[in-house]
Amino acid sequence: MNRVLTVTRMQFVNKYTFVWLPLIILVVSLVLSIAIFALIPYGGAKYGGGSQAPIWYFFGLGIMSLSYTFPFSQALSITRREFFFGTMLAALVTAVLLGAVFAAGGAIERATGGWGVNGYFFSLDWVWTAGPVGAGVFFAVVAMVLFVAGFWGATLYRRFGPLGLTLTLSGVGVLLIAALWLVGRMDAWATVWTWLADLGPMGLTAVLAVLTCILGAASFLTLRRAIP
Repeated sequence: MNRVLTVTRMQFVNKYTFVWLPLIILVVSLVLSIAIFALIPYGGAKYGGGSQAPIWYFFGLGIMSLSYTFPFSQALSITRREFFFGTMLAALVTAVLLGAVFAAGGAIERATGGWGVNGYFFSLDWVWTAGPVGAGVFFAVVAMVLFVAGFWGATLYRRFGPLGLTLTLSGVGVLLIAALWLVGRMDAWATVWTWLADLGPMGLTAVLAVLTCILGAASFLTLRRAIP
């Protein structure tokens, strides 16, 4: 466990990657969103997609967390298992902090009437039906899904090279298209949308958490034979 924590601390040595860059993206996207909300001549509630920017950054963070530190960790005789769990712990800490920021930001938005311009960056109505804690958990899990997806992509590149990564992603794309075709063929889109609506934010959070575990298992199995 001490060596796992060592990997976690090693990831946080580069605070720019794990702390400052996502914070900068968050602040800049928030300021720009508020400015745009203020310019829109509409009296009702205004919502923007700027809050996605720091969350999508986690995809790139997953790639960088392997590419930047994996070779160095192997030079220190850290096992792949220790590197994996230490890196996931670092990502989890960062994702939880992001979820807390989103929960606090949403509370401020609702208390100030959308920053005084009726604009909402953090507090999306559908997500906030689960309350501030539920919203924070939802955003943290979404960030983890993207992180693990990026991490898995980086492990595929390390293990199989660019051709293997391309073929794997192409295969995933084909499967997704096949699933969409099957839903359309069965005329089941109404059923799918009803199922998603019935899940609610916490149900969807649980589904995403399971997806995170699946991607994490795939990443771990790939990392076991990845080349530093």
